[in-house]
Amino acid sequence: MLIDSHCHLNYKGLVEDQENVLERARASGIDLMLNIATRESEWDAVLDTAIRAPDVWATVGIHPHEADEHPHIDTAKLVARAAHPRVVGIGETGLDYYYDHSDRERQRSSFRSHIVAARDTGLPLIVHTRDAEEDTLAVMRDEMGKGAYTGVIHCFTASGAFADAALELGFYISISGIVTFKSAKDLQETAARLPIDRLLVETDSPFLAPVPHRGRPCEPAFVADTAKFLANLRGESLEDLAAATSANFRTLFKKVA
Repeated sequence: MLIDSHCHLNYKGLVEDQENVLERARASGIDLMLNIATRESEWDAVLDTAIRAPDVWATVGIHPHEADEHPHIDTAKLVARAAHPRVVGIGETGLDYYYDHSDRERQRSSFRSHIVAARDTGLPLIVHTRDAEEDTLAVMRDEMGKGAYTGVIHCFTASGAFADAALELGFYISISGIVTFKSAKDLQETAARLPIDRLLVETDSPFLAPVPHRGRPCEPAFVADTAKFLANLRGESLEDLAAATSANFRTLFKKVA
């Protein structure tokens, strides 16, 4: 059984057919799904899905793209919402300098608020980083010096050096369908050597459908295709990779029953 450690079940492309999306995931051997929040307006819907479906869990957070629109979301608000028994993580949060949809200083401030919430609650942090490796690590290291916290670099596409630095901080690395793309040679090299006890798999659905589903909305069922590719890349059996990544998820997201 596999776990999709990062999906957006309430995004357009999945929400219109959510019940069937969930059934297809279950039929494909997906044991659990983590439904990720990215803006305040979707918090209730993300949580409602997790309340309704026992194999879906929720997070609370503000995506870096949304930082400018959410200056009022501070650590206290995150901590308060994270008290719900179905909320098991903080994020996604982080830095995205590729699109720069939000001011970079506002992104960094929001990122720090999320880290403090993760530290205060003991819940793992879900980190998004794109074209911002240096600043992402600077913030993470600085905050780690103030007190330990844990988390995952989701949809990993950064450098091998960034992966090593994140692992040194105690973080997990989550691999998405991007690893199946022909153009993803550098990512494949990194994914092949990641320690098995720090590895997760995800879809980031409805985005980034893996081969052989390119051109279609991604959905949690497709994490099976990513896992199969990744197992072959690493020279492991699918069964071993599924068992390890599922165990890692439960180790990291301790609140999951």
